[in-house]
Order: sequence, then C-alpha cells, then structure tokens
Amino acid sequence: MPATIAPNFHSRTVEILDSLEQSGQLKLLQSIEGPMDATVRMRGHGEVVCLCSNNYLGLANHPEVVEAGIAGLRKYGAGTASVRFICGTFDCHERIEARIAQFYGVEASYTFTSCWNANEAIFATLCEPGDMIVSDEFNHASIIDGIRLAVSIKKGLLRGVYKHGDLNALRERLVGARANSEVTGTIWVVTDGVFSMEGDIADLPGIRALCDEFGALLIVDDSHGTGVMGASGRGTHEHWGMSATKIDYFTGTLGKALGGAAGGYIAGSRRAIDLIVQRGRPTLFSNALPCSVACSADKAIEVLMREPQRVTRLRDNVAYAREGIAKLGFSVLESPTAICPIIVHDTAKAIHMSRQLLDSGVFVIGFGYPVVPEGHARLRVQISAAHEQAHLDTLFTALATLAR
Repeated sequence: MPATIAPNFHSRTVEILDSLEQSGQLKLLQSIEGPMDATVRMRGHGEVVCLCSNNYLGLANHPEVVEAGIAGLRKYGAGTASVRFICGTFDCHERIEARIAQFYGVEASYTFTSCWNANEAIFATLCEPGDMIVSDEFNHASIIDGIRLAVSIKKGLLRGVYKHGDLNALRERLVGARANSEVTGTIWVVTDGVFSMEGDIADLPGIRALCDEFGALLIVDDSHGTGVMGASGRGTHEHWGMSATKIDYFTGTLGKALGGAAGGYIAGSRRAIDLIVQRGRPTLFSNALPCSVACSADKAIEVLMREPQRVTRLRDNVAYAREGIAKLGFSVLESPTAICPIIVHDTAKAIHMSRQLLDSGVFVIGFGYPVVPEGHARLRVQISAAHEQAHLDTLFTALATLAR
C-alpha cells in the first residue's frame, strides 16, 4: 500500500508546484540579511526600501526594544521549556500581560506564541453548544480556522457569516440567530478591527449598537489596528472614540506594531482570562511566549505609551504615501490605515509587478488567490513611522516607471 500512495502524493505535489510556476503565481521567499527597518539588506538586491512589513511604528529595530530582548534572554534563558501550568510562569510574562491590560484599559490579558493561537483558544474555550458565532466574511484566516476548530470540538455550537462590513447583513444574521431555536446560549460577533488585505476598518460603533440590541458579545481582532489607529495608537476602537469597555474581548499580536517579533494575546475580563488559563488548549499544551519576546514587547508598548508622536508620524506618512500613489494614477483602496492596497486584479501581474519594483529597490509584495479572491490581486504597500519622505519618494519613482 505505501508504495502506491507515495508516488501519487509526490506527483500531485510536483504538478501543483509546476502549475504555480507556469502561471507566474509561485511565491519566492526573499532572504533578509539584517534587521527589519525602513530599509533592509536583501540577498541579491542589496539595500532596498521595505514597504511590506507590519513594523508600523518602527519599533522592530528600536535600540531599547532590542536591548530589552537581549536582557530577557540573559536573565531567563530561552524560555520555559514547557507549558506554564506545569513549570510555572516567569515574572516577565506577568509584566507583559499587565502591560497589555493597562494599555487597553481592561482587567486582564493572557499571552500566546501567536495571535493564531489566541484565536484558536478564544472560541473553543469561551463558546459552548447552543451559542452562535457570527463572523465578517473578510475576517483573518486565524479567526475563520479558530471558529471551524471550535465548531468541530463542540457539537451544537453554531456559526454564521455576514457580508463584509454590511450592518444590514449583520442585523439579518442576528435576527435569524434570535429566531433559531437551536441558539439557546450566547451570540458572539467577531470582526477584525483593520482588515489586512483591504486596509479598511470595521464600523465598531455600528456593530456595538447591534450587539447591544440583540444581547450579543463582541470580539475584535485588532492585530493591524493596535499601535496604528487612534490618537495614541490604542486601536480601532480609539479611532472611533470608543472606550475599550465597549469591546468585550480583544485579540491581537505582538508581532506587528508592538515590537515585531512574535506572540499574541487575549485581553478582556478577568473571569474570561481565568477560564482561558484553565481550559484553553493552546495554554495547556503549548509552550509559553519566549522570554526575550515578552521583554522586548513590554518595552515596545512602553515606548509607544511614552512617545505617541510615533503614531502621528505614521499618520503623516500614510497621508503622503496615499496622495503620491493616487497622483500616479493607481487605484488605492481608501482608508485611514497604514495598509495601502494597489488593485491590479490579476495574480500573475501582481507578482510580476512586485518583482519589477524590487529591481528598482522597493520591496512590495503582490497578493493574489488564494490570499484574496480571484480577480482582486493587489500590491499591498505598508507604511511605517520609520520611513522618511525620501523612502516614499523612491516608491513613487518606481511606480512611475511601472506606469510608463
């Protein structure tokens, strides 16, 4: 039997990879030979302007953030070498979790090795049979998979999807949930704060009003909004002038604006976090956040809270970039976020254009199917507070060459 199965798998794999290469959709992993910053040193290309990182505040290579990670490694070693309930919690984990809770203004938080793990934990732990989860259709893959996992584990847990950003569609889903005799427990609404591929934002006040009307709880994954949106970078809720108490639970990442290394978290009520500690499978069966990351992310949040002008600088850079791209005649999805998608429709074209930009010293990634739907391929330009005007001017020059 194995002799007949193995060739089938290998031939199928080769066929898929060959097809991707022939259609111009094969993704290449670029090698960076230095720290992440406004520019990076790339193997085979030298120094290039980096416009594809989530290093929104320029903290990934901040001296204090780097030194905090080194100090954490020296003090605690590489990590717990086990899960926290078995071998204990280092005080650096307590500090970063207290810092996250303070930053949002909520009771408690708990960290994971990634936000993917956080989204795997929150639904499968907090939701029960008879509950229903209602999700925006454009939510991040980790939310989608987290919901699928929860539904597969807890039979009788229901799910529904509403059209992206459409409050009327959400209302219809909530009306249906309340009329559904199988929904005997809690209704949960989940949305990204900032949608990573579109660069648009969720209408949190409108969603909150619907949640209040139908007695639902609201979960916001603000991985691309934290550190970016709002006057002080607290996130998408601050952008809308909302208190963090209007969001029942946040999930987010330490791997973007907040230091750029890795790690995720859930933030909200103390009772929910206590339940995550007791029952969350990623907490019970996976190692703790590496100590170096706990320390560096803690310092990154400290720097953000101390230097809110970084958020202002990022906003100014975003405005300058969006104006410059539009003047060249490219179609950019409108948004106040640091994500500037240039729509080119065809996947192979997006990948080809990204390679041409790289030849001009600009590192921008082309995204197509299956990351975005067929026909919606794009170049995703991402802006950082670390960028100088000259870096963005280099982008404009390269785009002008493509336009010609």
